[in-house]
Amino acid sequence: MLRRYRTVTVDAFTTERFQGNPCAILPQADGLSPDQMQAIARETNLSETAFVFPSLVADFRVRYFTPRYEIPFAGHPTIATSFMLAESGAIALVEPFTRLELEFNIGVLPVEIEVRNGWPVRMVMTQKAPTFGLQFSREEVAPCFGLATEDLRDDCLPQVVSTGVPFLIVPLRDLAALQRLETDRPRAVRLIERAGVDDIFLFTLGGFSPEADTHARLVNPRGASEDPFTGSASGCMGAYVIHYGLKLGPTLQLEQGHIIGRPGYGVFEFSGTPRNISAIRLGGAAVKVMEGYVYVTDQ
Repeated sequence: MLRRYRTVTVDAFTTERFQGNPCAILPQADGLSPDQMQAIARETNLSETAFVFPSLVADFRVRYFTPRYEIPFAGHPTIATSFMLAESGAIALVEPFTRLELEFNIGVLPVEIEVRNGWPVRMVMTQKAPTFGLQFSREEVAPCFGLATEDLRDDCLPQVVSTGVPFLIVPLRDLAALQRLETDRPRAVRLIERAGVDDIFLFTLGGFSPEADTHARLVNPRGASEDPFTGSASGCMGAYVIHYGLKLGPTLQLEQGHIIGRPGYGVFEFSGTPRNISAIRLGGAAVKVMEGYVYVTDQ
């Protein structure tokens, strides 16, 4: 039997269509098996595809798939999915803020939706308190990206940071170094295997806009394309910036995606102290781009 599922594509961390990071969402994914969800994610070929289900412990359950595997949590699908649920009327909006709880594979986390004139203008997700893991030398990391050791900051080392999903965070000296990355994929694969991560997040202080506190790029040495704006990694990077005193906060204006032609913007906030961050909030806007149906044959 052939079944059809509604799909919505939303660009996250932007108010402009065809900018930020796109996410395909299936708002009613009941009945899909993990294999079918994986096949749909391969078909959309976006960095993540979101599947929405009923939940017994939250407002909704969500599952995120890359074209290659399921991931326990991700930032831009959370922004996109929350916007879609609010925009479509799936949740009742109350001004100025509406609280939404989503069940992930890592547990239940809240999303605060800023509502203005009955419309969701900004979604703010809470991420888990950061954990700081393995560190790597500049000499070990720089050649993975065709960079000199001096292109990396010398006051803090590349380090694995997690707020639910781990990333190797790499601080660069300036935007010029970030722009001229040339990834040595075999070498970078060996690096992520030692680090125990899938992705490397390189950043510098400042950005293309005067108000930017950071600009970043995501490198997945096993992937074919670069992610325009990575919410989960941005939370890890923001925690790293605050932890090592590179910026004081309590908020950071984040940029990503400009170098690949899909500019995105987010706002990072933290609670606690730089050495003991108790919670992270990451917010951004979103806009719907298209909708339609995907057709699935019963297995």
